[in-house]
Amino acid sequence: MKKSVRKAIIAGNWKMNKTRPEAKALLEEIKPLVANAAGNVEVIACVPFTNLETAMTVTEGSNVKIGAENVHFEKSGAFTGEISADMLIELGVEYVVIGHSERRQYFGETDETVNKRTKAALAAGLKPIVCVGELKWERECGITEEVVGKQVKLDLFDVSAEDAKKTVIAYEPVWAIGTGLTATPDQAEEVCAFIRATLAKMYDEATAEAITIQYGGSMNAANCAELLAKPNIDGGLIGGASLKAADFNVIVQAAVNG
Repeated sequence: MKKSVRKAIIAGNWKMNKTRPEAKALLEEIKPLVANAAGNVEVIACVPFTNLETAMTVTEGSNVKIGAENVHFEKSGAFTGEISADMLIELGVEYVVIGHSERRQYFGETDETVNKRTKAALAAGLKPIVCVGELKWERECGITEEVVGKQVKLDLFDVSAEDAKKTVIAYEPVWAIGTGLTATPDQAEEVCAFIRATLAKMYDEATAEAITIQYGGSMNAANCAELLAKPNIDGGLIGGASLKAADFNVIVQAAVNG
């Protein structure tokens, strides 16, 4: 991490977990643990839509920010089951996860729709956490950089440098999400550095240096310190470990102390 240059961010991605009472209890447990991160590391809980209002109420006045797990690219209309950026803004939501591999795999998200959602989120004032990453087979074929570079270029197509600086990139190798497998710190750093180099070519060095790049993919209490010690890994998008306050706090503290 280079906290003097860009923001370090630890974001929990709760996925489809926790009822409202469970969400309240978990956030109440997390708040005092991570209070020391204020001003040093941004702490975010990205929760299911049904928990957003509860989460906003529980975290009011704390340093824990709330994010959503998806957003639609239209402002309103006949899109049953979808949520617009304006709806999230009205709730006070600050961040939104876009293009997670599970959305791509199970719900037909493409780089085109990720790009549209990203631009809609930015236009409304949300901060997107845009997910990119390769399949295990793609890594085995030696095309990780081609796959990830294409995703970054397409997902941020027609996004200005100023808006890019408001965007977080989360590198999540698909083969390491929920599998217990983790990219080695060197593997993760290599791809995050490549993403930054790609951003420098798309924009300029200063813009690339300002953008937070997270690692996601089974980051946990045991491996977080080594991953976060790498210069181009500016935090984590945390899945399973974000559902346990103690484990999530270990990751936050590793970022605080890193």
